[in-house]
Amino acid sequence: MQDSRKFLHPDALKRISRLDLRAKHVVEGFLSGMHRSRYFGQSVEFLQHREYVPGDDLRHVDWQVWARQDRLYVKQFEEDTNMRVTLIVDISESMSYGNGPFNKFDYAATIAASLGYLALKHQDAVGCITFDRKVRDRIQSRTRIDHFQKITQSLAAQSLIEKTAIDPIIREIAQTLPRNGMVIVISDLFSEPIETIRGLKTLRQKGHEVLLFQVIDDDELEFPFTGATRFEGMESDIRLTCNPQALRDGYLHEFHSFLNEMRKGSAKNNLDYQLVKTSDPLDAALAKFLTRRMSRNRKR
Repeated sequence: MQDSRKFLHPDALKRISRLDLRAKHVVEGFLSGMHRSRYFGQSVEFLQHREYVPGDDLRHVDWQVWARQDRLYVKQFEEDTNMRVTLIVDISESMSYGNGPFNKFDYAATIAASLGYLALKHQDAVGCITFDRKVRDRIQSRTRIDHFQKITQSLAAQSLIEKTAIDPIIREIAQTLPRNGMVIVISDLFSEPIETIRGLKTLRQKGHEVLLFQVIDDDELEFPFTGATRFEGMESDIRLTCNPQALRDGYLHEFHSFLNEMRKGSAKNNLDYQLVKTSDPLDAALAKFLTRRMSRNRKR
């Protein structure tokens, strides 16, 4: 996907202010690049026709059927069989941090909207839940492509002002979802890893596939600060003025230990985990979703 990666980078996407347009730009660029990638060589099995709806890819229209019946139908392949996708997006205050083109929430919302749009294009049912210490908004699952606007409007309207409580919120959500769907959690996961994993395990126990995107700003990974700096907790009252160099080694050790705990806990509990930086192009998230989707359908 060499030609499309530049269009999926946050620096380029920042110029597109509207979330719905940004997500469509990401997905169309990704699908365009995919034709030159390893995904293009995947063998797919034709299943059936279904009637065309606005937003369907015209490349899948069966023009021979149109010539005979004067009605538009698209070919539905094995990858196009429906599933239920639930997007769960963290809108807590820590997600407002950012020192690049996007803060963490901007990046997370773009991932969520892009995955939602990609799933809707495949006729999947997509819902979206936003949370901090409470569930703040819930968009019920629908398959129509115009449902995409409700999802992006919900994400764009959120205020990032509260603390987070991942474990109880995820367990609460797990009790409300029908079984055996795909749940995509997008968060910085700034909570105790043991508690976070405990909450996410309830989704697995309900039969869901879980894709977990941990969104981290580059500053948090690299701690590049120099000179006297004042640090303020975004979800606490802690304030500290110090020389960052005196803290850097200890901070990096603790932060990477935290990330390792999340990786190990996810692997142990069959959670499909991926760390993403806010400076990363967004094609990796879409490729991961598509890979899981194809794997799921092959197991049917």
